[in-house]
Amino acid sequence: MEQKNNFPIHTCARTDSIFPPSLHTIPHAPHILYYRGCVSSSPRIAIVGTRKASPEGKKLAYHVAYELASKNWCVVSGLAFGIDASAHQGACAARGCTWAVLAHGLDTIQPTHHTALAQEILTQNGCLLSEYPAGTPPYPHQFLARNRIISGVSTALIVIEAPRASGSLATARAAAQQGIPVFVFPGPAASPLYYGSHELIRSGARLVRTLDDIYTDLQTHPQLAHIQKNSFSLTPIQTEVLSLIHHAQKPISVEYLIEKTSQTPQSIYATIALLMEKNYIHEIGPQLYTDSS
Repeated sequence: MEQKNNFPIHTCARTDSIFPPSLHTIPHAPHILYYRGCVSSSPRIAIVGTRKASPEGKKLAYHVAYELASKNWCVVSGLAFGIDASAHQGACAARGCTWAVLAHGLDTIQPTHHTALAQEILTQNGCLLSEYPAGTPPYPHQFLARNRIISGVSTALIVIEAPRASGSLATARAAAQQGIPVFVFPGPAASPLYYGSHELIRSGARLVRTLDDIYTDLQTHPQLAHIQKNSFSLTPIQTEVLSLIHHAQKPISVEYLIEKTSQTPQSIYATIALLMEKNYIHEIGPQLYTDSS
């Protein structure tokens, strides 16, 4: 994929404010991430599954991603064929945010067939993310390694059509080790496309029939209830500003928010006003703001 001037490759160190906080605690946490696009702090849910998905599986992934993106969730996946691509497409169709975590340098797109999809992700304030610098080819072992990042940047994981040897099973195991809820859509008992899915359910993953099951579980999960509450009421810009204020652990100025978000002063002032109105933040001095939680 030829790099566009308006979507250059940036680096993000573990000490940077935009580095996803949840990645600090995963096994073999990356010290540097490379990204193109917008690394917003919107709440994120990963959707994974087989590359050789059925038409029904692709349709389900598209629908689930569309509905989640419509409710301000950012959909995370791996830009592969099958379930991944359908999830990204569904989020884009909803004009929502989606992240693609890649297993190679961001100067290329693999598979090349998804070059246009990658560009669409970027034009809709999404993100291409990798732990590998430009020029790194897609070695097979890197696809397995990147699964821990897909789950690590997410607050929950949804599995759709996972056969016996699906890479999504490794992602689900990583999520379970990270304490992230794993949701699985079941299928026909005899279908080889669902062998791994059913094994996950037998191992303790959450069987889901509809998105309402996921919403209910997220609302009652002790670590995710606050995120779920915010995800349906805050825009991506509001979520990003709130996250910066929350993680700063000190009063934050308007100038700091403008610098870190690259938003216009008018946009930041409007965002602050809405967050104050919703009682998420409060003013403690002239143009100084802190978390209300």
